[in-house]
Amino acid sequence: MSDLFEDEGPAKGGGNIHEFTVAELSGAVKRVVEGEFGHVRVRGEIGRVSMPRSGHVYFDLKDERAVLAAVSWKGQAARLTVRPEEGMEVIATGRMTTFPGQSKYQLIVEDLVPAGAGALMAMLEKRKKALAAEGLFAPERKQPLPYLPRVIGVVTSPSGAVIRDILHRLRDRFPRHVLIWPVAVQGERCAPEVAAAIRGFNAIAPGGPVPRPDVLIVARGGGSVEDLWGFNEEIVVRAAAESRIPLISAVGHETDTTLIDYASDRRAPTPTAAAEIAVPVRLELLAQQDALGARLSRALSQGVMLRGQRLRDLSRALPRPETLVEQAGQRLDLWAERLPNALRGATGQKRARFNSVAAHVRPRILSELAARGRERLAARADRLAPALARQAGQGRRDLSRLAARLQPKTLERDAQRRREALDRLSQRLGIAAGAQTETWRARLDGLERMRLTLGYAETLKRGFAVVRGDGAVVTTRAAAERAAALEIEFHDGRLAVGEGAPGGGPAGGAAKPAPRKGKPKPPEQGSLF
Repeated sequence: MSDLFEDEGPAKGGGNIHEFTVAELSGAVKRVVEGEFGHVRVRGEIGRVSMPRSGHVYFDLKDERAVLAAVSWKGQAARLTVRPEEGMEVIATGRMTTFPGQSKYQLIVEDLVPAGAGALMAMLEKRKKALAAEGLFAPERKQPLPYLPRVIGVVTSPSGAVIRDILHRLRDRFPRHVLIWPVAVQGERCAPEVAAAIRGFNAIAPGGPVPRPDVLIVARGGGSVEDLWGFNEEIVVRAAAESRIPLISAVGHETDTTLIDYASDRRAPTPTAAAEIAVPVRLELLAQQDALGARLSRALSQGVMLRGQRLRDLSRALPRPETLVEQAGQRLDLWAERLPNALRGATGQKRARFNSVAAHVRPRILSELAARGRERLAARADRLAPALARQAGQGRRDLSRLAARLQPKTLERDAQRRREALDRLSQRLGIAAGAQTETWRARLDGLERMRLTLGYAETLKRGFAVVRGDGAVVTTRAAAERAAALEIEFHDGRLAVGEGAPGGGPAGGAAKPAPRKGKPKPPEQGSLF
């Protein structure tokens, strides 16, 4: 190839120099560059980035002294594990070539990786700030988890230990129906498959042949930053934030943090903890139900007993039934003796009054009274028929006027409107009651966790201990030296040392731990170490 550019003899007016066409010279340069730099790795900072609709990616690799044009074709760009972003320091692997159309050389990039963990974390922090600025991590976007979901959707690898841990934990706590969406949990296929799984679960229609999950778990075991990088991709974070189904992220171990943890509704430190968060303990619920049933039975029996005692106490203040009846019986006997004489006297008086009135009654007078009565009745009967006709006519007119104003459609429309208003109020009442109940439950859970955290027993579990000398809490070295025997309390028991310890060993000698009986006595302030 070098012979192609060598002079064929001394130049005399340029007659001995070979004449190239532009295409020939460009092709020769292209062959030289591709032959000498067939496979190279270049470290540099990404500058200008261009992503046209064709799917190719154009960008620059630069350092403090030079700029190298780079391109990744559509098929290669889809396989890149890291999307090029301006300002990122990367190591690009590919081959050198030329672009005759613009008389420039460029690097065809086949692989792109960040240049060290520092650059990777810097890119992660930049992406985190950009997504947080959009409000994807806002607390008000978080959805409450259902207390007891009927169906749980799990997005993870079907062949790893993660899914076995989740299923085992669910089976121990509260067996539920589980739907598994198998995905790749690392590599270039991880991010699109996880995002598609989250959106696929949300696309399931309620009441269809496949049950819609009530809660989702996105899980993966621990690994390096590069292994977990798929869960830091923007497509996964947006899918988690847009999920209408409450989502629990359980990616990595407790110390691993990915961007999906910020977008999810709840973060679990491990996949097993995600299963514990998703469902309560069935045996605890049964025990609580039994305890509540026992309390109800005791309350009912105690209430019946107290009311019976109250009834017996009140019955002592009431008089005896025979006492109430004796005086009434005596009055009845007195009135029964006086009744026959009273009847005979009243009958004689009525008979005397009748005889005095009957002396003035004659048949002719009765006939005249009857005739006058019949005349008045006939006169009123003649007046009754026209009055009834007038009253009936007036009633018909009033009825016609009211019937014209009475429209069934108007009444039905008004009734329908009032029925809809009543339904809306009923729905609002149900939603408000449910929300208030969930709020109270969350507050009670928070107070319970605070109570457990502030107790000194939790402090003992973190590696502290309580020292007692001669039965009293020891807080200084001098007090410990004066004590005849020392006793150290750990979170799982007590250890007695000194003259009074079991076995009679000297102070500082080992002894069997004394088992704790009952509830431990809280130590005084300053006795933990």
